[in-house]
Amino acid sequence: MIIRTLANELAVKESQVQAAVTLLDEGATVPFIARYRKEVTNGLDDTQLRNLESRLGYLRELHDRKAVILKSINDQGKLTDALSNAINTAESKTLLEDLYLPYKPRRRTKGQIAIEGGLAPLAQALYQDPTLDPQATATQYINIDAGFNDEKAVLEGAKFILMEQFAEDAQLLQKIRQQMTQHGYLVSQLNKGKEREASKFADYFTHQEKFKNVPSHRALAMFRGRNEGFLALNITLDPQAENPKTQRSECEDIIARHVNIRDLGRAADEWLQTVVTWTWKVKVLPHMETELFNALREKAEAEAINVFAKNLQDLLMAAPAGAKVTMGL
Repeated sequence: MIIRTLANELAVKESQVQAAVTLLDEGATVPFIARYRKEVTNGLDDTQLRNLESRLGYLRELHDRKAVILKSINDQGKLTDALSNAINTAESKTLLEDLYLPYKPRRRTKGQIAIEGGLAPLAQALYQDPTLDPQATATQYINIDAGFNDEKAVLEGAKFILMEQFAEDAQLLQKIRQQMTQHGYLVSQLNKGKEREASKFADYFTHQEKFKNVPSHRALAMFRGRNEGFLALNITLDPQAENPKTQRSECEDIIARHVNIRDLGRAADEWLQTVVTWTWKVKVLPHMETELFNALREKAEAEAINVFAKNLQDLLMAAPAGAKVTMGL
């Protein structure tokens, strides 16, 4: 399967890929294969071999991770044919982890505590039938032994149940990720009281640009400023908003549409809108910012290494005596 995938990606024959993989597994390096084993790989060049080596490692890690995830979910007794097929056909680690998210072992969350307290039927009832009055319905689910002593605590627990349910939807996470990647802005701001110490990061005191267009050198500079405590970074879809923290985000609308929550003036609609807002701000946004920042850093570091390598190659290949004719004996 991996051999076929690599052959399709590189637009070469499977036999060429198999030969190259065998050589790599035997310890041969890419430069060695490209120069001395062309007859074995039927002419794969240095660039093709480097891409093959990189993708081979990624696909093998993906394959191994799939096996671990399938075993974990199966041990929980929750593995279905549809889920197994989705995991086996996942083409990226990101999608794979999205699928695994609802089944990943973790510490008890507020949503799990609420489920243990018997609040799952309430959460689903309000979600499925927004005509129900939240306060009146919550009265029936008060559970003092579980720590849900009044209607407010009960509705808070039900809210966390739905928040976690929505935030673990793989298809929804893909939609949010695509929206933030394609249309989001990376915003950098100076932390209060750091003006003098952060002078070398002055270009980023109030800086914003399209996330997908951030060049590697600026990304690394902003990450360095954040790591040193001078800059605060975030991703927003509307950098012109007067107060992005209080203004409704486009991603909240995406969540609401995906889970079919609409404000039609029904008894539970306002409560459900609060669930959507909290899902975005408390669950999805922090998760997405961490993921996208990590991806941006990895990409920026890889580009920086490539630039350094090219500059070093130019330096090493430069004429040692300058523009002078020399002869080696």
